[in-house]
Amino acid sequence: MFVLAHLTDPHIGPLPRPTLRQLASKRVLGWLNWRRNRRRHHRVEILTDLIDDLAAQKPDHTAVTGDLVNIALPGEFAATAEWLAALGSPADVSFVPGNHDAYVRTAIAQWDKHWDAFMKGDREARTDQDPRFPYVRRRGPVALVGLSSAVPTPAFLATGLLGRDQLDRLDARLAQLGDEGLFRVVMLHHPPAKTPAVRAKRLVDAGAFLDVLARRGAELVLHGHDHVHALIWLDGPAGPIPALGLPSASASPEGKRDPAAYNLYRIDGSPGAFTCEAVTRGFAPGATAITELARRPLLPAA
Repeated sequence: MFVLAHLTDPHIGPLPRPTLRQLASKRVLGWLNWRRNRRRHHRVEILTDLIDDLAAQKPDHTAVTGDLVNIALPGEFAATAEWLAALGSPADVSFVPGNHDAYVRTAIAQWDKHWDAFMKGDREARTDQDPRFPYVRRRGPVALVGLSSAVPTPAFLATGLLGRDQLDRLDARLAQLGDEGLFRVVMLHHPPAKTPAVRAKRLVDAGAFLDVLARRGAELVLHGHDHVHALIWLDGPAGPIPALGLPSASASPEGKRDPAAYNLYRIDGSPGAFTCEAVTRGFAPGATAITELARRPLLPAA
């Protein structure tokens, strides 16, 4: 059995003090929101407890689906690099960026400097001109396919975009990995929904992404972004594909949204007959300790 852990949207604080020049952008809105609201709901001690509990479960690999930072200040990136290294080695942790990680255009230049080793495929010899995404990592029976839906957006928007080129490469990789008989886990930040609850936070080309999945298939899709527990079923060529999202990994149990949680996916079986069970661990609303919240079979689909 292969055990894959998934957490998302840690929004690691506290924020370094920004300069006036750094706030002369969309960041000023994010800074005000952090000061007035978000710093009370994204708590470092909650995130620490969650990671300690995850480590005790001894997963074979951990997937993190974006939003390590808050408003992409330069000082945030060094701190999140240290946090990723503490979570596990680059061989044991796979990361894809979220919209906050691309909060302003200059943020993307920080990815290579601080997160490169956690976003690199096993068999890739990249140059600066080669596309990073999708990357592929093979771990036992599992193939982790990392996508980026993170793009800079204007104020009041948190939309994502994969783009035609990335989707074409995804099409080819999913076909190849399917031929190899691997359990394909696709990771991205934005939920793959055609009709999102909030249009300003949607994946703009969700329809094109779903077309690739319907044609090539995958066994599991992991995402974040909405800060809630979510399970939807997507069309695949051999049956429905489960897509799961989670609350922020630092969300307070006293907040209005779902408290911090993570999932463990217990993957077993063989090509054409894989099984997968999702075990959710985290805080219940108002609780002070982490417990098992849910356990559900995903494959074979119910």
